[in-house]
Amino acid sequence: MIELLGEMLSYHFMSRAIIVGVLVSLCAALLGVSLVLKRFSMIGDGLSHVGFGALAIAAAVNVAPLALAVPIVIAAAFLLLRISQSSRIKGDAAIALISSSALAIGVTVVSMTTGMNTDVSNYMFGSILSLSEADAVLSIALSCIVLLLFVLLYPRIFAVTFDETFAMATGTSAQRYNTVIAVLTAVTVVLGMRMMGALLISSLIIFPALTSMRLCRSFKAVVLCSAIVSVVCFVVGMTLSYVLELPSGASVVIVNILVFLVFSLIGAIKNH
Repeated sequence: MIELLGEMLSYHFMSRAIIVGVLVSLCAALLGVSLVLKRFSMIGDGLSHVGFGALAIAAAVNVAPLALAVPIVIAAAFLLLRISQSSRIKGDAAIALISSSALAIGVTVVSMTTGMNTDVSNYMFGSILSLSEADAVLSIALSCIVLLLFVLLYPRIFAVTFDETFAMATGTSAQRYNTVIAVLTAVTVVLGMRMMGALLISSLIIFPALTSMRLCRSFKAVVLCSAIVSVVCFVVGMTLSYVLELPSGASVVIVNILVFLVFSLIGAIKNH
């Protein structure tokens, strides 16, 4: 296994993808715990569709993909929260509204300009080869910012995750920290789309948290376990992708599914 990893890392594009992937997996796992507990886990899926629309437009007008996609998806996260909080359109309906609209716009722009070329397919299904040097540097920088903010704001995020009413009673602005979680999720989704694709990126957010909850009970334990599970599943998935010549995103998801089933079985035996 060590020799195989060494061989993989000897390729520059592969080492670049693994470094970025590990950081994005960490971000997704940490944020995923709060999103799952707040029953807002499908925000990743909704924002990934917005990301696809933004990346498709970037490909059509020939501008830097991440430079255009990150602000657009962050704006979508703000809009999603505003719609969900201040109107009759709630939660899953708001996500469906925004995601389907963005996906339709993206597909229309692509069909009218570049057509369904390799770049667009990479955005939809993911590809480690689609990560350029400039994208890798930006992804590493943004991932580190997301991780740093999560660590610094951990007590507030914990408070608004479990009891928004109590958090507001203690002087914490629940709306502000919900917005922070949404923005950090938006950044993470865009970064992860280059390798996982718009159709699979939400799995990085959902699976590690759900897997950890099969065995762990405290918030801190779930967060730590999710981080470990996410990174291990990503590395194993990338290794399988390299050895068996499988799509990278699908390989990572399959490993996550298998680990979830193992944890579920252990949890069932433990609680029996």
